[in-house]
Amino acid sequence: MMIKKITGGVTAAKGFEAAGVSAGIKYQDRMDMALVYSKAPCVLAGTFTSNQVKAAPVLWDQQIVQLSSSGQAVIVNAGIANACTGQEGMNYCKRTAARAAQALGIPENAVLVASTGVIGMQLPMEKIEAGVEKLAAQKADTLEAGDSAARAIMTTDTVSKQAAAQIEVGGVPVTIGGMSKGSGMIHPNMCTMLAFVTTDAVISKELLTKAVKEDVKDTFNMISVDGDTSTNDTLLVMANGMAQNPEILDGTPEYEAFLEALHYVNATLARMMAGDGEGAKALLEVTVSGAQTKEQARTLSRSVVSSNLVKAAVYGHDANWGRILCALGYSGVSFDPEKVDVAFVSGEGTVQVCKDGMATDYSEELAGRILSADEVSVLVDMHAGEQTATAWGCDLTYDYVKINADYRS
Repeated sequence: MMIKKITGGVTAAKGFEAAGVSAGIKYQDRMDMALVYSKAPCVLAGTFTSNQVKAAPVLWDQQIVQLSSSGQAVIVNAGIANACTGQEGMNYCKRTAARAAQALGIPENAVLVASTGVIGMQLPMEKIEAGVEKLAAQKADTLEAGDSAARAIMTTDTVSKQAAAQIEVGGVPVTIGGMSKGSGMIHPNMCTMLAFVTTDAVISKELLTKAVKEDVKDTFNMISVDGDTSTNDTLLVMANGMAQNPEILDGTPEYEAFLEALHYVNATLARMMAGDGEGAKALLEVTVSGAQTKEQARTLSRSVVSSNLVKAAVYGHDANWGRILCALGYSGVSFDPEKVDVAFVSGEGTVQVCKDGMATDYSEELAGRILSADEVSVLVDMHAGEQTATAWGCDLTYDYVKINADYRS
């Protein structure tokens, strides 16, 4: 069963509306609040930060996902993270949800909230509540409305991030769309990211949760920019059933197709976040093949993509493949270094720089050209098994330090 890649984001699926507005929370010259709304109640699934310091919105959303029978709206603000804000921060989540429930005519426990920005500051609730009213008034089901929402959740991101795909289930079109933000404090399990995925599929909460947990291992948990994980990381998936397809059941071709479409959306968003790393000039993709197990392949590829020395070498267009073997070596996975092959690939060509753990007679000039591209792939073959995994990151530039040296200002 084939998936069809389509234009759009959170409004691509039937019955979903969105909006982005300027509330003046921190930024005075751009939108900073977003709404995702479903005309019908949704079954929910989500994954959240592994950081022990969890922001108030994360705690609020975990309760909603676990305890509420359904969800129908998400209110997002950029600029202030509502993290390390104590009971007052939790009260502000409740106030936000209450105002949204009133404005949208839905139950308070059907409203999820998300925040991104500076840690340790309290939300300006008068501005937040006024923003909620504006969002409710402006929501629409257009692609433009979805695009506004995607731009409104950005912080240090330089581009908005959206993706959508469509499959057929019992002859009925089923759509999955999503948006995300993330540029810095990006590292597996999870990174500084907010991601919101919508679908009109008829699917149970249990199966949706299984699909999300299964897919996040190979998408959002396979990106790294700087080795930091945040307090606010949230992936929310909402399914409203408005496609009216025959219910997707576990173990069927339809479930596999749904997984494939979900993976496309999540992987596209994850890849875009990695390529938009703070100060980045190039997307770095690392694929490890020939590993003994899937988890070993994931661990090895993440180790390479997270290495500051590898990232700096990509920025300098330096084919310093020894740094790659070094990163493989401290990953914690046992392997034979004398069986490892390494190659660099980009639109400029392919060059194998390491064969059986030793240098090949490669052209430094060609390798430099390959590493100067906007998207660079590192291919590693462990020659130890059949498993493969891909991780995404970016180069490490001077601008990363500049951006984070004065982030609060």
